[in-house]
Amino acid sequence: MADEGRQGGNIADNLRLIDAMSHVKHKLVVMSGKGGVGKSTVAVNLALSLAAGGHRVGILDLDMHGPDVPKLLGIEDRQLETDGERIVPVRVNPNLGAVSMAFLLTDRDTPIIWRGPLKMGAIRQFLADVAWGELDYLVMDLPPGTGDEALTVAQLLPEGAWAVVVTTPQEVALLDSRKAVRFAQALKMRMAGIVENMSGLDCPHCGKPIELFKVGGGERAAKELGVPFLGRIPIDPEIVSTGDAGRPYMVDSPDAPGPKAFKVVVARLEARLEAGD
Repeated sequence: MADEGRQGGNIADNLRLIDAMSHVKHKLVVMSGKGGVGKSTVAVNLALSLAAGGHRVGILDLDMHGPDVPKLLGIEDRQLETDGERIVPVRVNPNLGAVSMAFLLTDRDTPIIWRGPLKMGAIRQFLADVAWGELDYLVMDLPPGTGDEALTVAQLLPEGAWAVVVTTPQEVALLDSRKAVRFAQALKMRMAGIVENMSGLDCPHCGKPIELFKVGGGERAAKELGVPFLGRIPIDPEIVSTGDAGRPYMVDSPDAPGPKAFKVVVARLEARLEAGD
């Protein structure tokens, strides 16, 4: 656990946070070096896949300025409640609960106009004061980059958080994802691995593969950085349409190439976490 000076907050706040996180077996921080790589989509479908495997899962949307997780899960009209002392997650299914700033907004178009300290306070509360119960996995969707939010989460979490870095195969995305890997390592987070998203497209007319954003860049970066490669997710227009409709890809089209690829990623992720360092 980071020392109190790094965590901020008083002793009571820190004890609540330690207690809350002690009930979470695996803490997954899904991050990316830049925006536009499909990080939230990967986080949502990872959470759904883990829940479908019988695990108790929570997904925590920590992108304060662009909280998209509720939209992707089809629960954007729901609101958070409390049990008197703590926040009660919105249930997606019996194995999956969700918490997001979006549930607290009175209007979908309302922007969050906060400076750093307010965001840091909200993150602390989401980590310490949510009644998750016992969880096998807590999947945290961070905003892009290595700014205040990512730094706060890394410093607040007890030792043992795992970083999942999402990238696309082209060089400009890989440049930033390398920084995300180094950031996680510098903050003593364990590397679960790299996911290469938007990796190739099967032509809808002839069925032949098209390297729209190239293929294999994420895997090469993982080898060069000495971190695990969890797998690649192909581009599929269905991911866009199901996400826009709030029907998660893993649930709506389980036999499509994308969900099959997610299952490979999840199997490798589970093996990595069970093996530890």
